[in-house]
Amino acid sequence: MEVPLGPRKVLGVVWAPGMGDFDYAKTRSVIQVLDVAPMLQSMQKFLRRVSDYTLTPMPKMLRLATRAPGLGDPTSMRHVYRIGDVEVTRMTDTRQRVLALFEEFPEQCFTLKELAEAAEVTTSVVRGLVKLGAVAEHATPQDMPFPMLDPSLPSKKLSDDQEAAVEYLKGNEAGYSTTLLKGVTGSGKTEVYLEAVAACLKQGRQALVLLPEIALTSEFLTRVEARFGARPAEWHSGVTMTERRRTWKMVGQGNAQMVVGARSALFLPFQDLGLIVVDEEHDSSYKQEDGVLYNARDMAVLRASLVGGQVVLASATPSLESWANVESGKYRKIDLKSRFGVAKMPEMRAIDMRKETLPGDCWISPSLHKMVVDRIKVGEQSLLFINRRGYAPVTLCRACGNQVGCDSCDARMVEHRFLKRLMCHQCGETKPVPKICPSCKAEGRLAVVGPGVERLAEEATALFPDAKVAVLSSDMFGSARALKAQIAALAAGEVDVIIGTQLVAKGHNFPLLTLVGVIDADLGLQGSDLRAAERTFQLMRQVAGRAGRSDKPGVAILQTHQPEHPVIRAILGGDEETFWRTEAREREVAGVPPYGRLVGVVLSSNNEQEAFDVGQAMARNCIPLTKIGAQVFGPAPAPIARIRGRHRVRILVKASKSAPIQTALTEWAAQFELPNSLRLSIDIDPQSFY
Repeated sequence: MEVPLGPRKVLGVVWAPGMGDFDYAKTRSVIQVLDVAPMLQSMQKFLRRVSDYTLTPMPKMLRLATRAPGLGDPTSMRHVYRIGDVEVTRMTDTRQRVLALFEEFPEQCFTLKELAEAAEVTTSVVRGLVKLGAVAEHATPQDMPFPMLDPSLPSKKLSDDQEAAVEYLKGNEAGYSTTLLKGVTGSGKTEVYLEAVAACLKQGRQALVLLPEIALTSEFLTRVEARFGARPAEWHSGVTMTERRRTWKMVGQGNAQMVVGARSALFLPFQDLGLIVVDEEHDSSYKQEDGVLYNARDMAVLRASLVGGQVVLASATPSLESWANVESGKYRKIDLKSRFGVAKMPEMRAIDMRKETLPGDCWISPSLHKMVVDRIKVGEQSLLFINRRGYAPVTLCRACGNQVGCDSCDARMVEHRFLKRLMCHQCGETKPVPKICPSCKAEGRLAVVGPGVERLAEEATALFPDAKVAVLSSDMFGSARALKAQIAALAAGEVDVIIGTQLVAKGHNFPLLTLVGVIDADLGLQGSDLRAAERTFQLMRQVAGRAGRSDKPGVAILQTHQPEHPVIRAILGGDEETFWRTEAREREVAGVPPYGRLVGVVLSSNNEQEAFDVGQAMARNCIPLTKIGAQVFGPAPAPIARIRGRHRVRILVKASKSAPIQTALTEWAAQFELPNSLRLSIDIDPQSFY
């Protein structure tokens, strides 16, 4: 409902019957009761449980659960725009941008404002196309139900392994269960869980598929439409505000059978949620790092348990948490061990960079260079992978040694040569590439150090002058449409050499790609992150899995200065179970996740001393934590000690798996009256420690 709060109008939720212990004469009237489905008790319980687990105040949880535009708007007719049936004879760039949007989103309807903003044109351009008949204007009721999906349509022909996996999932339909669907890259995990979706829809229940990356959405929606005859509802940042409102309301009314979305789709008001699929469940993007600090993978399991639904966690390289839950018997497991059809897993090799001879400002070894040339000659594609955006990670003054940093953060600025700007990857601030050193004012002494994806593309263009080279990196595309077009071009074989960041590791299928070269396989092994080995193993295996996904055999090459490193050996050997068991044993001995609990506490303030003083007071007065056997480390400056001008101090709390950590943390934090200028963030099960 919409209620008055002081001079403002705010959304509120009737949570439970009131106590009645207040003066009725002071009450104010409700402005309106919204025309939306009432919140179910299962949703209330879910929000309470997430609030208790993450130590998030309920108002924040409710904002997350009601975050849809225009819920208070009256039900009425609206004008929407779709593609017309008249071909434009005089095409302009602005008209082409409008029509291209309809090609990209054939099932979406746009308001005039949304269409103009998405195409980056004026409304007069749209109106001109309406007059020509190239764009059709319709008056429709707001928030129409989504087209019905037909689960009885025939599926793709499945392999024996896939058929067995589908039957196993169908056998777990009654009541709650969580299943880890583990399968090598290219084994057809998507087709398996789409059959689980079909079974869910046949029961009359709703399904949710979470994807880690918006770039995957378009291709996946096409596969869903081919399987069920219509497109599902969408919930992610690439969807218009009109469609977000429609999705939120139709999900609540049961008029959206299936939702494909980002992590926040987990908080939509489903009426009868029977299945949640978490694709690429190991991906770190499922962890929300601001606002409500939750992990969508874990909260998906919680939500399904409250509604008697099924969870499918799909990955070629599962998280150690999910692996451990399988080992302990909490989760079931399906293992697809071979690729679909004639495709075979790529051969894995290492290049010992200590034995290679190449200039200091080059990174493609002679051995890898020859392999790429061989692929170009026979019309096959190569992928050169480096997990660094931009041109170079450091801009250094050779006169004074100063590294150009962000004015608001304690972070070095990354040069993005395509944009002709330096960018801070912490706060997003940019500034022009300087001509003189900001510190000593020396001119002509600034030099870039290290490679990024753009610099690697520059080197590849010089090494392979007759080849077409393209870069695939999330920050190089201004719109989802442009990114989709680039991915389609790569899949069609229009590019010989692909230069990519971790975006290329997430589910894309390039049939002509037969060689993957990882430029710096050692990069992720640096630093003190407890998940460094796990993440490196996952990323390398995922990237390698892009090679040889069709009928041509693939090869994956790791350039490394540490070929004897246990993680590199595990990647090359392909003995995943040995890797997981070794990693699990080390974590268990150290008492860290998934065999112990960690909590990251960050204090931030414009005043550095204030943050340290409060941190020291909290560390000294930690009896509620020590009573449950927890250890407190810090305070210490955060690895990135200043972001957006605020100084950051970290405290780390470590406890046993069974310790009542949330209760102790609540009691501990309640002892301190924090100044308004200071912010306290408590992150249960942190995924990053910056």
